[in-house]
Amino acid sequence: MTDMATGSDTTQLTPFRLDIPESALDDLRRRLADTRWPDQPVPATPADGGWRLGPPLDYLRELAEYWRRDYDWRAAEAQINEFPQFTTQIDGQRVHFLHVRSVEPTARPLILTHGWPGSIVEYLDLIGPLTDPAAHGGDPADAFHVVLPSIPGFGLSGVTTETGWEAARVARAWAELMRRLGYDRYLAHGGDWGSAITRELGLADPEHVAALHVLQIFAAAVGAQNADLEIPEERRSVEAGRRYRDELAGYSAIQSTRPQLMAYALTDSPVAQLAWIVDGFKHWTDSVDVPEDAVDRDAMLTNVMLYWLTGTAGSSARFYYDGFRGFRQASARCTVPTAVAVFPRDISVPVRRIAEQTNNIVRWTHFDRGGHFASLEEPDLVLADLRESFRPYR
Repeated sequence: MTDMATGSDTTQLTPFRLDIPESALDDLRRRLADTRWPDQPVPATPADGGWRLGPPLDYLRELAEYWRRDYDWRAAEAQINEFPQFTTQIDGQRVHFLHVRSVEPTARPLILTHGWPGSIVEYLDLIGPLTDPAAHGGDPADAFHVVLPSIPGFGLSGVTTETGWEAARVARAWAELMRRLGYDRYLAHGGDWGSAITRELGLADPEHVAALHVLQIFAAAVGAQNADLEIPEERRSVEAGRRYRDELAGYSAIQSTRPQLMAYALTDSPVAQLAWIVDGFKHWTDSVDVPEDAVDRDAMLTNVMLYWLTGTAGSSARFYYDGFRGFRQASARCTVPTAVAVFPRDISVPVRRIAEQTNNIVRWTHFDRGGHFASLEEPDLVLADLRESFRPYR
């Protein structure tokens, strides 16, 4: 197949190996050392831990110094390079992906999709148990062939060259990717924007997608007009939505309206990129004082590195600009069987009654710990729920 815009062959799968030049790491260290730090006011309400206005100065300075002196990118790079990687062109855009086939003859294909400000890092530790469950104390019948792409405009897929990349377009690209890999019937999982993309994949390719599993589903009760406040789940949903709108949604307001505005700072300053992402890891996770209460520090920094080294702060932000304009979660009905995993410290609380209006919900699991980045926070819970959810579709 030939891309009509570029004339280039878009079916070729090109092997890829991550190898960042040492000069890029030297530049990062220099920029971190030369950071011009802002002031830090004394918190008016000490109980907030200093995070209400954004990451506290003392915390971020210490984290940036650890990043500069102690964090080992080469170890992270080696971990990613343990897995077969490829790039291909789809719809005029480069797509990077990991493709790890299981040794089990009955393994089923599974595509995993991250969101913002996440990356493929969220799933690296799950690849082994998913592809070789017997080696990790599991049932060989629960084996999967794992396909793990980076969303166009994110990380190793590189910047997008045009606007218009939103969840439905990515879903169509994923359907084409799975076709190129020879998978006629497959399963799909996602978190954050990856949840939206996964659901859209069910809409775009229902004849080939056997079942879906998502960490979030956009079915919150947004107020008294569609909530029964006598039901605890629906009351919590309204309260979580109010907190998100009043305290946490500043990043989204900027990225969905003026993504280029913040791209300058995040592309030029590693500390700005660090703060922009770390703030989400603090407020969206099952953490108490710092993000590392919930997420491994080095894994969090590797996630930041995939934005910094690829210069994809702006293009990933544009996903909000395009995504909110192309969002059709509330209208189109997805008939593919869908399992939903609900974690208590996530930034939103979905309501099953609302979700069932536009989705074929077959499983709805509440957990007692974990937050928005559940695959990093509680990988064992996510792994077990994936296995249970997809067993009927072997």
